[in-house]
Amino acid sequence: MKKVVLQINSVSRGSTGTIMLGISSICQNTDIANITAGGGLKNQPFKGDIQIGTFFGRRLHSWMSKLFGYHGCYSYFATKKFLKKVSKIQPDIIHLHNIHGWYINLPALFHYIKKHNIRVVWTLHDCWSFTGQCAYFTMAKCNKWKTGCHNCTQLRAYPMTCVDRTKSMWKLKRKWFTGVQDMTIVTPSQWLADLVKESYLKEYPVKVINNGIDLSVFKPILSDFRQKYGLGEKYILLGVADGWGERKGLDVFVELSKRLDPDKFQIVLVGTSDELDKQLPENILSIHHTESQQELAEIYTAADLFVNPTREENYPTVNMESIACGTPVLTFRTGGSPEMLDDTCGAVVDCDDIDTLEREIIRIYEDKPFTVKECVEHAKCFNAKERYVEYKNIYWSSK
Repeated sequence: MKKVVLQINSVSRGSTGTIMLGISSICQNTDIANITAGGGLKNQPFKGDIQIGTFFGRRLHSWMSKLFGYHGCYSYFATKKFLKKVSKIQPDIIHLHNIHGWYINLPALFHYIKKHNIRVVWTLHDCWSFTGQCAYFTMAKCNKWKTGCHNCTQLRAYPMTCVDRTKSMWKLKRKWFTGVQDMTIVTPSQWLADLVKESYLKEYPVKVINNGIDLSVFKPILSDFRQKYGLGEKYILLGVADGWGERKGLDVFVELSKRLDPDKFQIVLVGTSDELDKQLPENILSIHHTESQQELAEIYTAADLFVNPTREENYPTVNMESIACGTPVLTFRTGGSPEMLDDTCGAVVDCDDIDTLEREIIRIYEDKPFTVKECVEHAKCFNAKERYVEYKNIYWSSK
């Protein structure tokens, strides 16, 4: 008899959407029926099986949350309608991903789960599940989440609000999310797993399943990238991000552009914009977007070193993509960013230690301690399909 799994995520795109749909794909034609549900965006409706609510409903939920500070307390009727479909599906397991994103009523969802004693697998893609507001707190140097949030300094960060309800929201989330009879927490990084064990979710077992990538796409691919941009034999330092800013270390690249010899080094940033270009010095090559993942793989391949000065991170996909294309990684020691590296494919420096970061860039430039072959060999452990199979195994490990 097939086991029925219902996955729920805010969107069907981006890294979390890719993971959800990848797990669903690996379950096709097996002993697991995998159904996907979620919210979606205005111009990108949900691609899975069930869309929860409407775009207008999600907008209303977002506005109400921002005005009153209560996240996940709206979309009541959309959620009740969705839960009627869940009752028909009768899932053995509900696999949660991102349940923030203004599309589902959390007290209604967890009341249903507890009432029907449904087994839950919950993949945490950030820290939001055990804070009163924020998705990350490293840069804020805040530990209030351990005992009770209040007086939040990150109200304007995602998921943004105008009113500080963090004291109430921390208590509400603890009430909603604890007391589930059978729930397994999954984290992509050991860093996040360790944080969960310090939170009010510590009563649940935690398993680490690293994120993965498509190794048939991210692999060394030769291109005319250097010729196209007239880079010659310069040593290319690459940065890739979706949403550049202080968190992703944009200021670090600006500082490096002042320090490094422009005749030897070329900084290339992917994921920029016209507005961002105004903040960048002329000696940084800005690429707004790529047309495809293959084009991105070509850029990774052309680069000599991928630099990731992220200040808050779970388990960055860009590190894996770079290594799989044969390009080593130099990153700050933050979150799970160092976890995918070993001495064959990259190096780590302390967060915000730009002096050491500069010295490491020069050392790697001069000594060439990493090879394409070693990076590609190490990347074999990033195979996304193998990670999806780990989820399939979790489904069958239930009582």
